[in-house]
Amino acid sequence: MSSIIESLKWRYATKKFDATKKISKENLETLLEGVQLSASSYGLQPYQIFVIEDSEIREKLKSAAWNQTQLTDASQVVVFANHKSLDEAYVDNYIKNIAETRDMKVEDLQGMADMIKNSTLQMPAEMQNEWAQKQCYLALGFLLNTAAELKIDVCPMEGFSAEEFDTILGLQEKGLHTAVIACVGYRSEEDKYQHAAKVRKSTEDLFNFI
Repeated sequence: MSSIIESLKWRYATKKFDATKKISKENLETLLEGVQLSASSYGLQPYQIFVIEDSEIREKLKSAAWNQTQLTDASQVVVFANHKSLDEAYVDNYIKNIAETRDMKVEDLQGMADMIKNSTLQMPAEMQNEWAQKQCYLALGFLLNTAAELKIDVCPMEGFSAEEFDTILGLQEKGLHTAVIACVGYRSEEDKYQHAAKVRKSTEDLFNFI
């Protein structure tokens, strides 16, 4: 069995973290680099990611997440916040980044810039927001996989008030909206779910070859 499959079988949505254990600086950097390398539509990464360590802020976030203890017991809380809308300047900055990274001229990427603008910027506001939220979930997937390889536990969560999170973190004025969050750290020995057998559809029920 490959190591990645073993790691994915090891992971689970951790319900109780050991509050005494913290992720090392080195492992946290690796974990976040894995998220940075996430796939996204056109490579635009239409989101910002907040790594919450401050205990007072986390207490406030906990109250906005129905007092789930993961928010305060985990080593960090990672908040994926999507841009509610993009503009031409955002795309232009992305194109400039491509040019600088790949030693190209911005002018040579004009066709790509026009294509991106004609697709993403033409979406209705609600659709653009939904599209950006989906990109956050792609990044969350990379977080889960990287964490599993590092034997770091994660609890991905949708059980919270996004509006309250936005207020606590001051996201509205930044044009951002909380899409999904994840608590990261190390499982408590008291978390009974770590011993539960993983339940998934069988390969026959899940996969269809056409």
